[in-house]
Amino acid sequence: MLALLRARHYAPLVHDYDFIIVGSGFGGSVSAHRLTEKGYTVAVIEQGKRFRTEDMAKTTWDLRNYLWMPKLGMYGIMGITTLKDVVIFHGAGVGGGSLVYANTHLEPLDSFYTDPKWTDLNDDWKGELAPYYDEAKRMLGSVESPILTKTDKALLKVLEQDGQGDTFKKHTVGVYFGEPGKKVDDPYFDGEGPERVGCTKCGSCMVGCRVGAKNTLDKNYLYFAEKRGAEVIPERRVIDIKPIGAADGSEGYRVTTERATGMLRRRKTFTAKNVVLSAGVIGTVKLLSQCKQSGSLGRLSKALGTFVRTNSESIQGVQVRNEDVGKGIAITSGGFTKDGTHIELFRYGGNADSMGFLTTVHTKGGSLPRQMYFLAAMLRHPVKTARNLVPIGWSKSLAGVLAMRATDTSMQLHYKRRWYWPFSKALTSDWGDREPPPTYMPDVHDVTERLAEELGGEPGSVLPEVLLDTTTTAHILGGCPMGKDASDGVIDEKNRVFGYDGLYVVDGSMISANLGVNPSLTITAMAERAMDHVPVAGR
Repeated sequence: MLALLRARHYAPLVHDYDFIIVGSGFGGSVSAHRLTEKGYTVAVIEQGKRFRTEDMAKTTWDLRNYLWMPKLGMYGIMGITTLKDVVIFHGAGVGGGSLVYANTHLEPLDSFYTDPKWTDLNDDWKGELAPYYDEAKRMLGSVESPILTKTDKALLKVLEQDGQGDTFKKHTVGVYFGEPGKKVDDPYFDGEGPERVGCTKCGSCMVGCRVGAKNTLDKNYLYFAEKRGAEVIPERRVIDIKPIGAADGSEGYRVTTERATGMLRRRKTFTAKNVVLSAGVIGTVKLLSQCKQSGSLGRLSKALGTFVRTNSESIQGVQVRNEDVGKGIAITSGGFTKDGTHIELFRYGGNADSMGFLTTVHTKGGSLPRQMYFLAAMLRHPVKTARNLVPIGWSKSLAGVLAMRATDTSMQLHYKRRWYWPFSKALTSDWGDREPPPTYMPDVHDVTERLAEELGGEPGSVLPEVLLDTTTTAHILGGCPMGKDASDGVIDEKNRVFGYDGLYVVDGSMISANLGVNPSLTITAMAERAMDHVPVAGR
């Protein structure tokens, strides 16, 4: 009898899966593909919906199928999260940010690899990551954009005026160009991938590609993961992760979920030997904070929520009235200003007019609160201000300006009760004790003004930036920084969470420095590296 009890006590636990991956963006999809390739059973839990090509919203006026605001019954691909110090644009749905991003695949500036936050973990991050960037480009179908539009040529001329013309480059993008509108067998993976359709240059990449030309993750990494048996579970939100048995998670984890869409929040629990957090900064930092405070993952580092990066971004734009400049793809080119700021132009095509409500009259900054300059700009230009309230034709006439810097700025995220709503907790932000991201970039303001002159248009600002005097970003990063130990990081240089066995963070949260360029390729490459460290099943 004693021997039987001992056998029962030491019998290995049987889990539903070897790995549960929370989130299906760049980190989650890479992880799912590589783990199934290594022989593991995998489940990918995604709070958003699964979208087929034909399911994408035809226009951003279709709020229910474009915006992700589940409390309002909107279950689309674009999420907008407003915190005290930052407004964040992010993706939702099976494929994560790839559904709504601008297809842009750029390697970061050299300063990224040598940022003091993580350079002591590897003395040659650039050399270390090089083969993973190559593999990421292969999987994502990265090619140089064959398109050069009127707005791109205007940007080149403005950069040349500053002696920066040699920094202008066509971007590397994840789009199948082919013959416009023509369906072909898989052109990327020797016929093993899905059929594709040639890009029609409609410009609606960020509304959601209804053509089938955009290389979203469900057409590469996630496609092959499912082909090898990975189970994708959409419309479920993970609300708790708790070790089973041993407190360090060495015996596995119980993952509690709830329905993320609809009225009922029915709960369901899964178990796994290992868990990969890939829910993006907002999802991962919030979930880990909840688990830390509840005691489910009480060993998590105090560094959780620190070194949150915005890529030091600013978003502005030019309205070229009575002219269609929205044709092409979301982003085709970019260059650098004299101070090292990366500038690129983006477009929405002709079906995104509702996004025009987020823009307003061009507003500078200075020593006074930004709101004061905003008020002055509205008083000087009442007609221009009023015109933004009726954004009909806005998207086809937009030449958006996206600026990024690799400077060492960051903020902090906290999960706590809010003074105005003390009955529940939520993520909030503050500047911490480090240099905050800029809310106004004079050089970018100047470039936008000159682009407007070159294009014969009107410059504009993003409303949240000038109304709230805050930063706006589509590239939120950090919050689970790498470190030597739990005193200065949440994860180690192999993406393993300190204090826990079999718990990983593989998404934008792991990025320890501003890149100065679009981060999707870097997240993909670093996810490839993280999964390369996981042994083959059974070893």
